[in-house]
Amino acid sequence: MAAKTLVGVFDSDHAVLAAARAAREKGLDVRDAYTPFPVHGMDEALGLPPSWLSRACFALGAAGLTFALGFQYWVSLFDWPMNIGGKPFDASPALIPIAFEITVLVAGVGTVVTLLVFRGLLPGKAAPFAGLGATDDKFLLVVDGAAEEALRSFYREHGAVRVEAVDGGAR
Repeated sequence: MAAKTLVGVFDSDHAVLAAARAAREKGLDVRDAYTPFPVHGMDEALGLPPSWLSRACFALGAAGLTFALGFQYWVSLFDWPMNIGGKPFDASPALIPIAFEITVLVAGVGTVVTLLVFRGLLPGKAAPFAGLGATDDKFLLVVDGAAEEALRSFYREHGAVRVEAVDGGAR
C-alpha cells in the first residue's frame, strides 16, 4: 500500500509563499509547490538551487552557431565553391543570417527538449496532484517530515483552505 502524502491547498500566492517559508524555518521537508503562475520568491522559499537551464541554453546556442558557421564555410570553401562577383569564398557577412537562425533554432528547441527530458515531462506522464486546482486558481504545498496531525495543524495555521491526503505523491 502506498504511503499518503498531505497536500495543503491555499487560495493565494502570498499564503502559500508564507507557508513554504515557515515550513523551511520549522525544519520540515518542503517537497514542492504547485501554482497556476510563477510566484516571485518561491524558489528561495523552497530552497531550490539556481537553474542550470540557462547554461544549457547557452551551450546549445553555441553548438548551433558552431555548426552553422562550420557547415557554411565547408560548403563555400570545399564542397561547392562558387565565385560570385569576384568576392572571397569565406565572406563572413553573407554567413550571418543563416548562422543567427540556426543558433536561435537549436537553442530554443534544444532547451525545451532538455527541460522535458530531464524533468520527466514526456507525454503520457500522469499529473501528481491532478484535481486539486493547481492548474486553475489554487496553490498547493507538499511538505513531509512531520506526523499527519502536526502537518494538518501546520497547514491550517498558515491559511490552507483544505488539506488533502494523496496516495503516493510524486517526488
